[in-house]
Amino acid sequence: MKLSYIGIIRTDGGEGKSVELVAEKNLAGYSRFTSGSIGEFMTMFAKTVAERTKPGQRQDVEEQSYTFHAYGRSEGICGIIISDHEYPPLVAHQILGKIVDEFLAASPRSSWATGDRPSVSFPELKNYLVKYQDPQQADSIMKIQQQLDETKIVLHKTIESVLNRGEKIGDLVAKSDDLSAHTRKFYDQAKKQNSCCTIM
Repeated sequence: MKLSYIGIIRTDGGEGKSVELVAEKNLAGYSRFTSGSIGEFMTMFAKTVAERTKPGQRQDVEEQSYTFHAYGRSEGICGIIISDHEYPPLVAHQILGKIVDEFLAASPRSSWATGDRPSVSFPELKNYLVKYQDPQQADSIMKIQQQLDETKIVLHKTIESVLNRGEKIGDLVAKSDDLSAHTRKFYDQAKKQNSCCTIM
């Protein structure tokens, strides 16, 4: 998983009028002869995607080995992240929301709303590009999902270990004092129905 670009683009509503306000690029995997051109292509494609992202819209656009994650805002800007296809889109959009909010809080509209080359500084982008190479750093939802997956694996192993000791679920049902006669009958009927559906 790799993040290659994080940027904020001003979109003035017309094609070709967008301006890259701030951006950080990770060009470490490219040679010094091609990194400049790759960086220019990233800027061009980021601006193109930003121009075609409506305010309030979130979208992902795939191009070759890259995914462009875009988040348009009504203030006239669009946050863009360029990643590889393996980077989780949910995480990318969570990062975009955070970055755009922080940019708007730190930079008054008057500093970036006009001009072809507004001078805006947002040094946190460099740290974010490094920090969020690992999506686990950004996504609390992903951390919770990972914990749930680990729990599911543990539960699955526990059920398997009970069955490996020679106990059968049917025996457990028959011995249980917690189940009513109706529930035991339901279990037996379900077991018979399922047994006729299994493929040998």
